[in-house]
Amino acid sequence: VQLQASGGGLVQAGGSLRVSCAVSARTTLSYYVMGWLRQAPGKEREVVSSVTWSGGLTYYADSVKGRFTISRDKAKNTVYLQMNSLKPEDTAVYYCAAKMRGNNGYDFWGQGTQVTVSS
Repeated sequence: VQLQASGGGLVQAGGSLRVSCAVSARTTLSYYVMGWLRQAPGKEREVVSSVTWSGGLTYYADSVKGRFTISRDKAKNTVYLQMNSLKPEDTAVYYCAAKMRGNNGYDFWGQGTQVTVSS
């Protein structure tokens, strides 16, 4: 599984941004969970959101509930993270990742994309 993230940038607080993750795989993605994780300077990496590829079941960290929306487009093999009402504390490098359902950790990673929210 290969992942290519894009769409980061600089935005003012209260603004919106969408990051995308193009997924390529030689196997079916039906048993995979796609996630967005982020890491801010001096902080541990955290799971922001995830979605099961087949059923579309979603998870959101409490810090982003109601502001972020994860989705996947099976036809385009792309996962999106729509981020609204952004806050300066959302500033981080955002990574897309994939794991087999049932695994604790993510097995495949894309390169990070920087999201910076100015106050």
